[in-house]
Amino acid sequence: MTLRIEVAQQDLVTSRFAISPLWELSQALRVLARSPARDEAALRPWLVRARDRYHRLARDADLAVLHAFQTANWGADFLSPVPASVSTTIDDLLAQVRDTPTDEVQHEVATALSLQPDITPRVRHILTGGQAAGYCADVLAAAWQALLEPEWPTLRAILERDVIHRAGQLTSKGWAAALAGLHPRLSWQSGRIELTRWPGPATAALAGRGLLFVPSVFIWPRLAVSLEPPWPPALLYPARGVAALWETGPAAGQKRQRRGDTHPLGPLLGASRAAILRALDEPASTTQLAAILGQSVGGLGDHLAVLLRAGLLARARSGRSVLYWRTAVGDALVGASGPDA
Repeated sequence: MTLRIEVAQQDLVTSRFAISPLWELSQALRVLARSPARDEAALRPWLVRARDRYHRLARDADLAVLHAFQTANWGADFLSPVPASVSTTIDDLLAQVRDTPTDEVQHEVATALSLQPDITPRVRHILTGGQAAGYCADVLAAAWQALLEPEWPTLRAILERDVIHRAGQLTSKGWAAALAGLHPRLSWQSGRIELTRWPGPATAALAGRGLLFVPSVFIWPRLAVSLEPPWPPALLYPARGVAALWETGPAAGQKRQRRGDTHPLGPLLGASRAAILRALDEPASTTQLAAILGQSVGGLGDHLAVLLRAGLLARARSGRSVLYWRTAVGDALVGASGPDA
């Protein structure tokens, strides 16, 4: 079945991109709770790395309460509040979870109990006891610290770079091009979004509410759509560059440094500056570059200043971050130098 979502003119104006650390956590918990499917091979390196942390977390935190809200085709919206902007933090989102009105929580608790009737009496008691939102927020906070917080700079780098790329496509090429690149099942057809192989109702409308586009590492290679009021419509899609998640940190930085020593740009700029210039195919912040290249933030600042003065890079502020990207001169230099040695 194909889902057809009608998009009004107002929806085109109000749609936006955002990043949600809490939605990433929810998807990561889903993947860790089951055996990875064959089409999730790109996630396996992270799963291997995180598995022991997940088992320790399961002993110390009540993950069963969170998993009660997750089925194959459904998840509780109040546990994944809509991020206000690209710079929304995990603390902002956990505060929203705690502040969810009781009637909305209980509505979703009732849905969870109907979809999973085998929920244990202990978990059922917690969910129906009137403090479910705060209890779940505490478990989510513990899961965040154990699973994603150590790697969030790298994850955020992947997500922010995806948002910049997609938003640019949407602005320069329109909805058809932007949606066609999000996922093979998604397309733009004469004023509506079409999603193939959809299990639910065949038609829906944004009705002027716009659509929130949220990239995700851990939903890869699937996607998810949330259209039920009172929550804003949202589309969770696979972020580009997931492979970069497994090639970060000191070891990867040393590998790139060795490449810089032998790359044609290395003798001209120095290995570190050559690595920075080649990494900026898409805009990135200093923190993101540090995560990607395994270099210190302080050292990167000095190198970026040199590259800026040489006219090889440009920069601009985006939310809380300053983003750097190659100028036309920088692109020409990288293009003329050829691939890595």
